[in-house]
Amino acid sequence: MMRKPFHVVCRTLHLGAVALFFCAVALATAACQAAVPFKDCAECPEMVEIPPGTFLMGSPTTEGRLYANESPQRQVTIKKAFAAAIYDVTFDQWEACVAAGGCNSYWPADQGWDRGKHPVINVSWDDAQSYIRWLNGKVLGVKPDLGSLATPLAASGPYRLLTEAEWEYAARAGTKTAYYWGETRGVNNANCDGCGSQWDNKSTSPVGSFPPNPFGLYDMAGNVLQWVEDCYHETYAKSPVDGSAWVGGECRARVMRGGSWYNSSYYLRAANRYSNASYFRGMNIGFRVAKTLE
Repeated sequence: MMRKPFHVVCRTLHLGAVALFFCAVALATAACQAAVPFKDCAECPEMVEIPPGTFLMGSPTTEGRLYANESPQRQVTIKKAFAAAIYDVTFDQWEACVAAGGCNSYWPADQGWDRGKHPVINVSWDDAQSYIRWLNGKVLGVKPDLGSLATPLAASGPYRLLTEAEWEYAARAGTKTAYYWGETRGVNNANCDGCGSQWDNKSTSPVGSFPPNPFGLYDMAGNVLQWVEDCYHETYAKSPVDGSAWVGGECRARVMRGGSWYNSSYYLRAANRYSNASYFRGMNIGFRVAKTLE
C-alpha cells in the first residue's frame, strides 16, 4: 500500500518573551503557521493546538525487546485538530482548583520535593477527572460547589484527558523514532533513571526543564506518568483507529503513558504503556489535559 507523503509544518511557538521555532513533520498541508499557546482563564493550563494527521501507533520490531501490549502496530488517523496542555498539571494549578472549592478538596503529598511548578503527583485517574470537572465548570460558568459528578454541564465541557492514541500522536509529533528526540536516550533529554539529569531517580523536576518535542509539548517522556482516558487492554487488537478513546468492555484499569523520574529510559519510549486501577495514586503519577476544539 502506498503511503501519503509527509509534509513539513513550520510553527512558531511564543512562550512569554521567548520565541521557539520548530518544524514538525505531520500529515498536513505544507504551510508555516503560528502555533500560539492559549489559556481560557488565569488558572487554566496553557494549551497548544495539535494538527490532524496519520501515524503508526505501537512498537516496530526494531525497538528490541517489546511488550505484547504495544502491538500490533497499526495506522491511526486523527481527523480533527485538538489542543493539548504544554505542561503536565502542576501543584499550583491543582491548588487553585482546591482553593476554588473543587478537586474534592484533596491535597496531594509532594514527597518533600517542592510544589509550585512541579507536576502534581499522587493523583489517581479519578482525581484527574475531578480536576477536569472543576476546569470545565470554571470555563462554562458553573459554580465550584456544583462541579461534581452529578453536574452534567461541568462533566461535558471541552476539557478532558487525552485519548491514548492522541497521546502517542502528540508525543511522537511526527517522529518515528523510539523517543521524540531520536532512537537512543541521549543525555539530559528527560528526567528518568539514567537520563543524565540532576533529578534522575530522585524526584520530579519543574515542568519545562527539558527541550520540548516538535509540537512544543514538554515532558512527554519522563518526569511523571500521565493518565489518559482509555481503559486498558492487553493488545491493540480491535482497538479504534480514529483516535477515539477505547472505553468499551470491562474496565478494571486505565492507561498511563510517558514513563517517569523513577523508570529507566526504556519505559520512556513513545510506544510504552502502563496501567493501573482508576483509584490508584503514586509518587510518579500525574496527568495532562486536552481540549476538544470546535
